[in-house]
Amino acid sequence: MRSKGDQVRHLIVETANRLFYEGGYNHTSFTDIVDATDVQRGNIYYYFKTKDDILRAVIDHRLEVITDMLNSWSREEKDPRIRLINFARMLLENANDLARFGCPMGTINAELGKGQRDLQRITRAMFDTFRGWLVSQYRQLGANSRLADELAMETLARAQGITMVAHVYEDVDTIKREIPKFEAWLRRTTETLK
Repeated sequence: MRSKGDQVRHLIVETANRLFYEGGYNHTSFTDIVDATDVQRGNIYYYFKTKDDILRAVIDHRLEVITDMLNSWSREEKDPRIRLINFARMLLENANDLARFGCPMGTINAELGKGQRDLQRITRAMFDTFRGWLVSQYRQLGANSRLADELAMETLARAQGITMVAHVYEDVDTIKREIPKFEAWLRRTTETLK
């Protein structure tokens, strides 16, 4: 069971995570976080001295969620091909949010990559986590290190492309239409690795 302090810190991180995703990091003020959490500004300063400190905690939280999800897929499914399909289907499971707000990883990286590279390097860790996991799946299917990394990057690029276009047009149907094509590409690609 969490202590009261841990609960408050968790509330701040969860709320900031949602605000950064829905409105963007630069468009979310410290006051927005105070108002949304109903935690006094001084109490937030007790845990986080700056908004950048909150961002670091948000990224740590997101990385924990991503890692737990990937570990769960690896435990529950022995076949790396099915795990890769799960990666594509993750977009379907989150289609409404992706169409409305974009990819939580992609949007913050794009935003911070335009003048806040020091912070963008922190947020890139989410991509690095997925990339490493994807490389591992392709390596398990027999790809050498170079090819596994190329396929991991192409997999990430396809997922980001789908979510970006769906977000630009606020069109959930884009995701629903493109995921079967994405899955077909994954099946064809992994068949060549046999």
